[in-house]
Amino acid sequence: MKKTIVIGGMVAVTFAALAGGVMAQQANRPARAEAEMTQAAFVDARVARLTAADANNDGTVTAEEHQAARQAKHAERSEARFARMDSNGDGSISRAEFDASREARAGRGPRAERAGMRGPRGGRGGDRAARMADHGPVVIADARAKAEQAFARMDTDSDGTVTAAERQAVRGERRARMSERRAERQAAPAPMAE
Repeated sequence: MKKTIVIGGMVAVTFAALAGGVMAQQANRPARAEAEMTQAAFVDARVARLTAADANNDGTVTAEEHQAARQAKHAERSEARFARMDSNGDGSISRAEFDASREARAGRGPRAERAGMRGPRGGRGGDRAARMADHGPVVIADARAKAEQAFARMDTDSDGTVTAAERQAVRGERRARMSERRAERQAAPAPMAE
């Protein structure tokens, strides 16, 4: 009986510590979802990745440039992950460092839940490089114009900023359109084979 109470108490303390850590992480994150966003900030955020991927500075991003940028970002993340795990900085990860890293990640929930809405292999929206190869290079000026149009659609009161409420309204409309399209596809009869 005493062992059960002691073990139960230890479990409760562990969960309380994990919950406190998660709450502290969430409190330290910027409140981007609540912040207002100007058109310049919105457009610059959309175009920044393309500009960074444009290796030859010709104003377009080819499939090869996009792939190279993705690989560089992947390598950067891998190096950062290794550095976080190598707590003593000796260039190798001991079993103790590996186990400590694993325990730290365990408190963040199952991997699928952390990943959110992601496509195959953890990437968002499938294979962009293949789509870019089909459609040709991305012209950064065109992407900037599309981002400005997207901002104008979200800025329903035309005050030059988009609030969290405006972003949520746009997301709700987009979800409704997607649901309608999905329902139409499911209701459409299958094409007949000849």
